Amino acid sequence: MGKVNLKDKVVAVTGGARGIGLCISKALIAEGVKVVIGDIDIDLAQAEANKIGAKAFQLDVRDRESFQAFIDQSIQHYGSLYSLINNAGIMPMGAFLDEDPALADAQIDINFRGVVYGMQSALPTLLAQKKGHIINVASLAGRFALAGSAVYSGTKFAVVGLTEAVAGDYRDSGVDFTVIMPSKVSTELTSGLEEAGKIIPTVSPEQVADAVAHALIKPKLFVAVPDYLHTAYGFYALLPSWMQQGGRRLINDRRILNKMDKKAHESYANRIQKLAE
Repeated sequence: MGKVNLKDKVVAVTGGARGIGLCISKALIAEGVKVVIGDIDIDLAQAEANKIGAKAFQLDVRDRESFQAFIDQSIQHYGSLYSLINNAGIMPMGAFLDEDPALADAQIDINFRGVVYGMQSALPTLLAQKKGHIINVASLAGRFALAGSAVYSGTKFAVVGLTEAVAGDYRDSGVDFTVIMPSKVSTELTSGLEEAGKIIPTVSPEQVADAVAHALIKPKLFVAVPDYLHTAYGFYALLPSWMQQGGRRLINDRRILNKMDKKAHESYANRIQKLAE
């Protein structure tokens, strides 16, 4: 498959007002893309969109009608849609039984159900035009289950499986599918995890954004950031479970539960808790 020229392509990015989503939007604009930012915080989304030359519409990924309206508005504004990037997500940290049930529900709604809604909203248009690209931002926690974030890991495993299955459903449609799987990204989401997350490679949001742009230019189903971790997962999956668990004990993969700086993580934790209320 040849490279895709992104100039003047219309791409919608969810959770685009901050963090990884904003970096993705900036990287795509640098490639000549017409970007539409969708975010629940419409004031911030519009302010950031004005700075970078994008368009912004309010979006609550938990609401199917809101998602469909976002896709429709994007098409109405620019006249077409080439790609949807499902980036919106939240990541609470802590022991499984200590997690607020409402926060667990919010993760399922935002991290997974929102991706389902997004794909179902955008895919009919892409299939009808026989071209386009759906990119779902998951996590390496969707390959390597992460102690201290059980529900989060579950949602990301679901996104990886969903993307692969839908790609199989429509493999001859002209529409491409990609799941992006970053390791720990240095954003507000991972604040306070510097000590706890030393066992996990750290990447910048710009690196994730570059991976997204590259996947749009040269489509590929699975993309890990950094790339070598996809190969590492292949070797890990071949190991017997006793060896996998022994390795996890050796590196103390549960340090997130007892070494997280809760004070540094407090601002992010409070913000996402409001989504569950």
